[in-house]
Amino acid sequence: VQLQASGGGWVQPGGSLRLSCAASGFAFNRTYMRWVRQPPGQETEFVASMSSVGNAYYQDAVKGRFTISRDNAKNMLYLQMNSLKSEDTAVYYCATDSVRGRGTLVTVSS
Repeated sequence: VQLQASGGGWVQPGGSLRLSCAASGFAFNRTYMRWVRQPPGQETEFVASMSSVGNAYYQDAVKGRFTISRDNAKNMLYLQMNSLKSEDTAVYYCATDSVRGRGTLVTVSS
């Protein structure tokens, strides 16, 4: 199983970023996928998840700002992040139930 997140970077508050996750080595189209994040000095927390058929769930703090999506034909998971806040600063990871890939750092700061 390989999961590689990308698309992070620095953005000002109110800005947007789109994260991508390339998946390989397993049946992505049948796998429940999630985004988690780890803010500096804090524990890892759930951000959003999506079932194999597209049912999405979000942490309350990101509802209405973040959108999770997937392309099963391309084995890709996405996270569109809008109206970013400083508290969204974290390393973001895509994950299955048992595997967390390499993360991508998102920094929201003026």
